[in-house]
Amino acid sequence: MAPLLLQLAVLGAALAAAALILISFVAFITATEIPHLHRHEEEKFFLNARGQREALPSIQDSPTKQLSVVVPSYNEEKRLPVMMDEALGYLEDRQKQDPTFTYEVIVVDDGSKDQTSKVAFKYCQKYGSDKVRVITLVKNRGKGGAIRMDQMAIACGSRAHLEKESIAQRSYFRTLLMYGFHFLVWFLCVKGIRDTQCGFKLLTREAASRTFSSLHIERWAFDVELLYIAQFFKIPIAEIAVNWTEIEGSKLVPFWSWLQMGKDLLFIRFRYLTGAWRLEQTRKVN
Repeated sequence: MAPLLLQLAVLGAALAAAALILISFVAFITATEIPHLHRHEEEKFFLNARGQREALPSIQDSPTKQLSVVVPSYNEEKRLPVMMDEALGYLEDRQKQDPTFTYEVIVVDDGSKDQTSKVAFKYCQKYGSDKVRVITLVKNRGKGGAIRMDQMAIACGSRAHLEKESIAQRSYFRTLLMYGFHFLVWFLCVKGIRDTQCGFKLLTREAASRTFSSLHIERWAFDVELLYIAQFFKIPIAEIAVNWTEIEGSKLVPFWSWLQMGKDLLFIRFRYLTGAWRLEQTRKVN
């Protein structure tokens, strides 16, 4: 019995090693460079409150805002108003209390097929394009891709940047999958972060530029690579509790989305491990 168990153990170890080698090989040969952010001509402009086209500013411009709130949105015509009303209400109250506080909310319509851009533009008309700006992408790029596009034209360049989801749904099944996903995140990529997928991420202008410029993943797992890059560059990270309101209508399809994210986690780990993707260490970012 003992020799048989030993043989099975050796066979299992050999199969596991072969699987790791195969995954590493596939990850290496299928690795791509950092996605090129090709911008269509229409994506180089935005509409001001009067409906006139204006050229988007560049992240190379000097900062003029204290806070930029970036809202990647895909088919969010129904859920967007809830988030925008609450966020703008808070930001306006804060500005009244402190007139020196400046902000902007940038809604990035990620190739929506509904009226997301029109709904967002109503807030531009109400608050002015200095405070609310809508960027409409020609095709869907994924949440990470939408935020990366915004990094190229973050309005006038803020000193701080908040990436904010419109609002996520949480079910028991999704919670179960989430715990399994968090284990894989901890095991493969990022340690010390309890919830990598939280839709609120606040970065300094310099940290946002440094991390997003090195990002490869554009879909749901981009948060994990973002934090992996931040830890590599030794950018300080802190988790702060926030109140989270759940509204039905999330675009996340639990099983298939988590399966895709699991695959992306393996590729993040093995592509950096094999050198298919590389990060060049520079000076420490505050």
